[in-house]
Amino acid sequence: MIKEYIIDGNNLIGKIKELYQLQAKDKVSSREKLALMLERYFINRPVKVKLHFDGHYNEPIRVSKIRIEYSGNKTADENIKRDITIADNPKLVAVVSSDHSVMEFAKVNSCTVMKSENFARKLNTKADNNLEEKLIGQISKDEIKKMFGVD
Repeated sequence: MIKEYIIDGNNLIGKIKELYQLQAKDKVSSREKLALMLERYFINRPVKVKLHFDGHYNEPIRVSKIRIEYSGNKTADENIKRDITIADNPKLVAVVSSDHSVMEFAKVNSCTVMKSENFARKLNTKADNNLEEKLIGQISKDEIKKMFGVD
């Protein structure tokens, strides 16, 4: 059972078309949107989530379930590898990245590895399901009866 997710934020943004396009115009907004997507995805899961970004801390991103770490003068990849190294039990860690050196390092350390593009699909599927549930909740019982010709 996975207890912790370590996510390569910029890498994941690059695999989500909407966020990738937004990042070209507004890097902070693309990071905020990703953090909120992850927050919704992980909200009812008993796991720790650490989201890594390259660069320096800028504006706060307000999420409660996700811990966000900026690399400063290092790279996010270096910090991800450090987190893998200091993990109590790397077998309980899932690393989300498509960076080959990060994925290899995670594999060598017995972590579960998920490519960013595969994880992006999971995020989008969950978001689509939430939208569908919300829309269904907005339809009244009378409207449903009318749609199916039931009195």
